[in-house]
Amino acid sequence: MSLSHALLNALLEYPGSGLELARRFDRSVGFFWPATHQQIYRELGRLEEAGLVKSTAQDGSRGRKKTYQVLPAGRQALETWVAQVDDPPALRDALLVRLRCEALLQNNSVANDLKHRLAQHQQQLADYRAIEQRDFADRPLNRAQTLRYLLLQSGLKHEANQAEFCKRALALIEVDS
Repeated sequence: MSLSHALLNALLEYPGSGLELARRFDRSVGFFWPATHQQIYRELGRLEEAGLVKSTAQDGSRGRKKTYQVLPAGRQALETWVAQVDDPPALRDALLVRLRCEALLQNNSVANDLKHRLAQHQQQLADYRAIEQRDFADRPLNRAQTLRYLLLQSGLKHEANQAEFCKRALALIEVDS
C-alpha cells in the first residue's frame, strides 16, 4: 500500500484542502497508515502531477487555498489497486528480538520497553473504545459504516492482543527474577 492510495480514498470521501485532508487523515486512516502533514502535501503534489487529482485555488482568509478532488483516472487507479492481491506483511518488531535476547541475557532490561508499550497499547485501546461508543453504538449501519467498524474492530483486537502480550511477558520476566 502507499500513501497515495490512502489519500485518493480520503479525497473520494470528501474533496478538501491539504490541511483539511491532513486533519481528517489524523482521525481516520492515520490510525493504520500514519503520515506527517508534510508527507501528505508532498504526495498531493505527486498525485496532481500524475493526473490523478486536480486542485482548485481559492482566496481565503489565510491566502490562497487549494482544494483537491479525485479525477476519473485517480478513481480508476484506486479501483485497480483495491482489486490487487497482496501477501500479508512480514512481522518485524524490535521488541520480539529484545525478548529473544532477554532469554539469553536474563537481566530484565526489556521490562521497561514492555511497560512502555503496555501503556501505549492500553491508551490506544481506550481511544478506540471511545470511538466505538461515539460512532457505532446502538445504531444500524450501512455497508460503508460496517466496513469502517470492521477496521475499528481490527484495531481493538490488535491493541488488546498486544497489551495482553506485554502483560504476559512482564509476568514471565518477573517470575524468573
